[in-house]
Amino acid sequence: MATKTIARPRTPVPPDQDPTDLLEATLAQLEALMWTCHGEDIDWSGGDGPTQLANLHWLASDLTRRAVALFQLSVAALRKAPETGQ
Repeated sequence: MATKTIARPRTPVPPDQDPTDLLEATLAQLEALMWTCHGEDIDWSGGDGPTQLANLHWLASDLTRRAVALFQLSVAALRKAPETGQ
């Protein structure tokens, strides 16, 4: 199994930061959000469960769209960056 390579703290990233940092933060949020869908003793079929589940899916969808946009910005920034020869 692969190990995680992300060593940065999981804190909010200011919007003027590098697109790759924003992408990393967004993906960390998405990962945390999706973990809540597998919690034990959560009644997703009754009470407020269906509404909360719908909200979680909406948030995951929104974060996914943002991650795709940030990925495109990251790729564009990498293409514009001068090569360091390393």
